[in-house]
Amino acid sequence: MAIRQLSETLINQIAAGEVIERPASAAKELIENALDAGATRIEIATAGGGKALLRVSDNGSGMDATDLELAVRRHCTSKISDTLDDIRTLGFRGEALPSIGSVARLSISSRRRDSAAGNEISVAGGKIVHLRPAAANPGTIVEVRDLFFATPARLKFLKTEKAEAAAITEIVKRMAIAFPRVRFVLSGPDRSTLEFPATGEDHLARMAQVLGKDFRDNAIAIDAEREDVQLTGFAGVPTFNRGNSAHQYAFVNGRPVQDKLILSAIRGAYAETIPAGRYAVAVLSITLDPALVDVNVHPAKSDVRFRDPGLVRGLIVGAVREALARDGSRAATTGASDMLRAFRPGFQAAPQRPQAPWSAATSPSRPYQATAGFGERPQASFDGLVHPTARSEPGFEPVPQAQAAAAEPVARYPLGAARAQIHENYIVAQTDDGIVIVDQHAAHERLVFEAMRKALHSKRLASQVLLIPEIVDIPEEDCDRLMVHAAELSELGLAIERFGPGAIAVRETPAMLGEVDASGLIRQLADEIAEWDTASGLSAKLEYVAATMACHGSVRSGRRMRPEEMNALLRQMEVTPGSGQCNHGRPTYIELKLADIERLFGRS
Repeated sequence: MAIRQLSETLINQIAAGEVIERPASAAKELIENALDAGATRIEIATAGGGKALLRVSDNGSGMDATDLELAVRRHCTSKISDTLDDIRTLGFRGEALPSIGSVARLSISSRRRDSAAGNEISVAGGKIVHLRPAAANPGTIVEVRDLFFATPARLKFLKTEKAEAAAITEIVKRMAIAFPRVRFVLSGPDRSTLEFPATGEDHLARMAQVLGKDFRDNAIAIDAEREDVQLTGFAGVPTFNRGNSAHQYAFVNGRPVQDKLILSAIRGAYAETIPAGRYAVAVLSITLDPALVDVNVHPAKSDVRFRDPGLVRGLIVGAVREALARDGSRAATTGASDMLRAFRPGFQAAPQRPQAPWSAATSPSRPYQATAGFGERPQASFDGLVHPTARSEPGFEPVPQAQAAAAEPVARYPLGAARAQIHENYIVAQTDDGIVIVDQHAAHERLVFEAMRKALHSKRLASQVLLIPEIVDIPEEDCDRLMVHAAELSELGLAIERFGPGAIAVRETPAMLGEVDASGLIRQLADEIAEWDTASGLSAKLEYVAATMACHGSVRSGRRMRPEEMNALLRQMEVTPGSGQCNHGRPTYIELKLADIERLFGRS
């Protein structure tokens, strides 16, 4: 078969399959062109999810007739010269407009700011229909109709109009976050109008417009630099999380990207602080020499490739973790909002347990007394926050016993003074301007984990020898996995030996865990190692193992605590990094301001 040259129209249609995958791809390219033209106001209108109509209007520098004619030809651009090593614009390929024009009906009207009149060009199915003078405001209006009419097969693979409209919305949000000085308006018969007024230099205000006002209250500033690579932005506290990664935004030299390395680094930075299946909310911007990053990986320009990916990943993980250690312990403000909603009329609460008959103990003349309050002594005793065998463990020193609980001053401490224990699991503390409700198991689990993590980087954790080794029967393959990593587990204070083909003998357990369910711990560790075991061993997973151990060695739900124990727990939470959430990412406490309480009773 003879080789022949493809027609220009067919070449453009083939290119369009890479550059313009769906209406959102076209919207992205057109918005990037507007931003490169210096626009401060961009308006996007859609119909039929962008398939029937996509119009992008801007007040940028505009084009004259010569520019318009070149703009719809492939590989014609004003944004680069002879090298790809110094790309500082969003667009540079010169493929977007000809690709769109080859598969849709494209119309562009534009006028330079210093020109008295404008011009218009139309392209349909890859052929120029006309180029003529036209009335136009300074700037450019690009109108795309009947997208993919020239390639009907592509239409079959598009999603519903609602899904395509949502994808365009997401593109606009990403662009809006990247360029807070630009006003964006998205409208059309297929959607409600979305407007993002310009916020100037206040990037956080723009993020709040896109991510919601709660993000401003739950965001931690990020500002770090390593080897001329700068990282800025904001990361949400761990308890402020979402059900998918759609609320994670990354930018490289101002370009919105969806890079796997960056998303993986965010995931790693929040390891052990967010529940499985939940995702952090973060907006991160990386600035570096354009020669150190390749933005020419794919025609869609959403992927990038760093010359030193390890440096970038390390910078993200380190900066976010440092920020979380510095300011990530506070609970998300949405916790109080959720609590307030629970008190509103019509809220569908969980089924109530049967209540005891009315008695004098709960009558209006005699207020109800919470479990382990000031007038009651709990049945069980617990000396301090850590187990007695762990009092000398480095990094987890017991807090001195607080003075009498009834006299504990409120204003001295951020988490206040303990006033009661509810249902043997929740500590209620009074602060100077509200109350704090603490999940005792989740809070102590975090404290134990942080102590174990700190000790991991210093020396082998102290262990306690069992008088009689505990024999745990598990499948032979689980025994094999555990014994491969026996030395690493020993570093955590867990000493194990093989006891026949299908059993493990536990001889020592971490001292700071006190009395622990060795059988349950061994079985859970075996399951986890089976899930993510690698040839490199457990060295990269020791913190995960420590989290598992901390869960097994923490104050359990249903455990009555003395007032001095509750106050000691609060004090240690105040000085422990990450104490705002447990190892699984759930909040350890919720704060309710006095003003919120007064609103519940109609007093404000």
